[in-house]
Order: sequence, then structure tokens, then C-alpha cells
Amino acid sequence: MVADRSGARARRDGQLKIVSAPSDMDAVLRESSTGAMLAAEGGDFLEGKIARVEEAHQRGLRSIQLVHYRVNELGDIQTEPARHGGLTPFGQDVIREMNRLGLVVDLAHLTHDGVKQAVAVAKKPVILSHTVLETPFARSVSREHARLVADNGGVIGIFPVNSSYHGFSGYITHIERMIEVVGVDHVGVGTDMDGISPPSFIAYDDYGDWPTIGAALLARGRSRDDVVKVLGGNFRRVFGDVAAV
Repeated sequence: MVADRSGARARRDGQLKIVSAPSDMDAVLRESSTGAMLAAEGGDFLEGKIARVEEAHQRGLRSIQLVHYRVNELGDIQTEPARHGGLTPFGQDVIREMNRLGLVVDLAHLTHDGVKQAVAVAKKPVILSHTVLETPFARSVSREHARLVADNGGVIGIFPVNSSYHGFSGYITHIERMIEVVGVDHVGVGTDMDGISPPSFIAYDDYGDWPTIGAALLARGRSRDDVVKVLGGNFRRVFGDVAAV
């Protein structure tokens, strides 16, 4: 699995600290160092075997996005015709097992029906790691879709897609629009910059812009507390709740 190779590389180089628990995240912040939490985009690697969820946890994964670029054994995706009516029974079992083990459930790419079923099954907060609100982009979500995640106590990450609102300023507008719908306690910064295509769909393409997100939100009238929440505080809360097994 990629988790093994990534973890070994991080330990060997000594520059990237693996975040396996909320306390690791806190330590990274205290030390002003760089950390990473290992995650899988798509539960395809499970191949319908529930035991692989625990194996993934043992090998370092702390989050699994249930679906990605195909309708898989767990559920339907937003960009293909539905085949399961949302989540499969296996997909629901995976959520239960992830809750038991303390892995963060990521509902990105999952259909609205699938998200409804997921939050009904989940006993802990979930995330939807990368999306935007109500644009023509196929991976957008509706207000109702977003509120399902927020009502579960979860977090929605906003990614830099050039849809309806353009450039870096448009990205900040995407964040603001989601805050207006679900509240500042349920919004975060999503990534996936390298997964957006064609390039014209990317609102900005340099991670060097990230340090300016906080200043841009402050300029829009957000408080410092709000900015702390959006720039990681909300995810830290969810990770803490999920990891408390």
C-alpha cells in the first residue's frame, strides 16, 4: 500500500512528520514543522473486504474517501449514473468500521443520496474534503447536500475550482458562500489542486498563495477566530472527535 511507502519515506527523510493522532497534529503546530495525515482517495483498494479497513488503519491511514472516479463496491459517484441508489450495504459497513477504529470518513464525490445514507449511519462527524457550493461544475454540492455534512458536525473543504467565481478572489468567495450556508464551524480549506482538469478550471495554481488565505478572509470581515477555524481548527475538532474511540 502507498501508506507504507509514504510513511517510510517520511521517517527516512525526517522532514515530514506523520500525523496519526490529534496529539501529533498539535505537536506539529507547536514545533512549526510540517506534518501529513495519510489518506486514501477512494475505497477501491478494499475490494469488498471489510478486514482491509483495519489493515489500512494499522498501516497508517487515518482517512478514507469512500468513492472517487468510479462507481465502486461502496457507492455511487456524482459524475456517473447511479447504480446503487447511494451507498451499498458494504459502504455502510465500512463507515461503521471506520467509526470503530477512529478513521475519518470522507464523503467527497459521493452522491446526495449516498451522503444522506452515510450521515444516517455515521456515529461520528464526517468530512467532505473538496467541493464548492452550487455552481455548474459537476462536483459541486447543493445547500441541502452541504447541510447534511454540517448537521452531522462535520467539515466541508472548499477547493480552488474556477467555476462561477474566478481566480484567487473567487476562491475566497467560494469559502464565504459555504460559510453563509452552513456556518463557519463547518468549513475548511480543501486541496485537490492537482486533480482539477483542464488547467483552465483551476482558480489558482500555486500553493504559495495559501498563506494569504487568512489575510483575504480577514479583509472580507472575518474574525481571527473564524480564520483559525477555517484554516484547520474545524478539521482538528473533527479529527479529535473521530479518534476518540
